[in-house]
Amino acid sequence: MYIRGDHAELVVEGRLDVRSAADARTVLHSAVDDGAGDLVLDLTGLDSWDATGLGVIMGAHRRAGRCGRRLVLRGVPAQMQRLLVATRLHRILAIEGGIEAESLPRV
Repeated sequence: MYIRGDHAELVVEGRLDVRSAADARTVLHSAVDDGAGDLVLDLTGLDSWDATGLGVIMGAHRRAGRCGRRLVLRGVPAQMQRLLVATRLHRILAIEGGIEAESLPRV
């Protein structure tokens, strides 16, 4: 996993899983704490995430809310969009452009 950016926008690439969760959590928490306004998380280059990675995203979402900020997901890959719909997290998380659950291909 590789994260680059600043306190306003972060780009996540690779896998966000149990092995990279601690590092990702540290970077996300620092970005939330050090900035103001929306924090955009660009997931275009994200290959996959597991339950731990999704937990990191949710933790950053909660932390951002406590700091008066909003975590916004951008470029969520289709397979991860399906997971967000299945878990109904697409109703909680701010997703740029939204997710049309009906338009996602079934697996």
